[in-house]
Amino acid sequence: MLNLQAGQTKKRVMAIASGGGHWEQMMMLRDAFAGHDVTFVTTLAGLGERSGLSNVRIVPDCNRNKPVRAFFALLRILWVIISLRPQVIISTGALPGVIALALGKRLGARTIWVDSIANAEEFSMAGALARNHAHLWMSQWPSVATDNGATYAGSVL
Repeated sequence: MLNLQAGQTKKRVMAIASGGGHWEQMMMLRDAFAGHDVTFVTTLAGLGERSGLSNVRIVPDCNRNKPVRAFFALLRILWVIISLRPQVIISTGALPGVIALALGKRLGARTIWVDSIANAEEFSMAGALARNHAHLWMSQWPSVATDNGATYAGSVL
C-alpha cells in the first residue's frame, strides 16, 4: 500500500481531479498530503485559487465522446507529468485522472485511484478503466470494493 502520511520521506505528488465533485473530494483528501510537495491538477481555471492553493496546473477537460479533445488532454497531461516528475499520482476522477495514471505508471510513478463517493453500487466508467493503471485502486463503499477486488479504507465524507 502507498503511504503518504506525515513522517514519511517527502514525495512529489500530483493530485489530479476534474472539476465539480471530483475536485471537492480531492480537497477533502488534501490533509493526507501534508509534508509532501504537492501539485494539484484540474480542468477548471480558478478552482485552485478558490481552494486556497497556489501550486495548481490546468489541463483540458475531456470525455469518451470527444476523442480529439481527449488526445489534446493527453498531450497536456503528459507535459505536466514530464515537467513535475511526480513520484505519486492520485486521482478522484474522471477521464483526465485515468490518463494521468496510465501515463504516470509507465513513467515510473506510483498511482492511486479513489473512485467517487457517488458510485455506491459499482465503479464509475473512469474507475473501471483506472483499474489497470492504479497500483492502489480504491472505492469509498465497502460492498463495491469487496465485489470488485478493490481496497476500501473509508470515505471522504
